[in-house]
Amino acid sequence: MFGIRSRAAALVVAGLVVALSGCGAQPAELQVENAWAKAAESGMTAVFADISNPSGEDITMVGGTTDAAQMVELHEVANGVMQQKEGGIVVPADSTISLMPGAEHIMIMGLNAPLLAGDTITVTIELDNGETLEITADVRDYQGANEEYQGSGDVDMEHEGEMHQNGTE
Repeated sequence: MFGIRSRAAALVVAGLVVALSGCGAQPAELQVENAWAKAAESGMTAVFADISNPSGEDITMVGGTTDAAQMVELHEVANGVMQQKEGGIVVPADSTISLMPGAEHIMIMGLNAPLLAGDTITVTIELDNGETLEITADVRDYQGANEEYQGSGDVDMEHEGEMHQNGTE
């Protein structure tokens, strides 16, 4: 009789270990709403959205890719100047952030083709935990979001949407 109880207890403990070990491996469940991108003929544009994090832990967006352009960066606007957001964009636990013109946003640089109103663009965002978040945004006409871009020197963007390599025109 003692042997059956010991085996049963061992099975319960083993089951708890397996169940609890899965808790830390849950995928990040960021939720995206109202995603849109500014239409652009060439150069650069941006993606905006509301991103919610229902988890109990902060999640940081650290980079991205898209087939629509050469480069994706996470940006902020400080004192009217658009610049890359050092360390990425944090989506705090149990919160929603709004990526919007004149604030934090996803910058799409070196467009491969025009993005016209009515098109869609898909961007894959890299998260600090190694996971990815896919954002599909409707492209629309928008007259704002014309901030100056302060680049790293390798790529220089002007607010008109023209892209210049190494500062040359």
